[in-house]
Amino acid sequence: MHNPVADILPDDLFLKLRTLGLINEKGIRDLEIKKKFRELRNEMTAAEVIEYLRNEYPYLQYDTIRKIVYQTRPRSSKF
Repeated sequence: MHNPVADILPDDLFLKLRTLGLINEKGIRDLEIKKKFRELRNEMTAAEVIEYLRNEYPYLQYDTIRKIVYQTRPRSSKF
């Protein structure tokens, strides 16, 4: 499998972490969905891109993909 976070982790480290079960597969999937959404958004409407992504991830609902692409990272609390 290819390394979808090559800009963050080198391939060998990514494969080692995946082999050890230390990679959050859902997080990687969501990252790929967000990246693809940003790329395609310049060419299509948001609704068209979400439908396109639904074809790539047919097990996800329209609203699920919408939540993935529009969710923001939680701010870290300063305690």
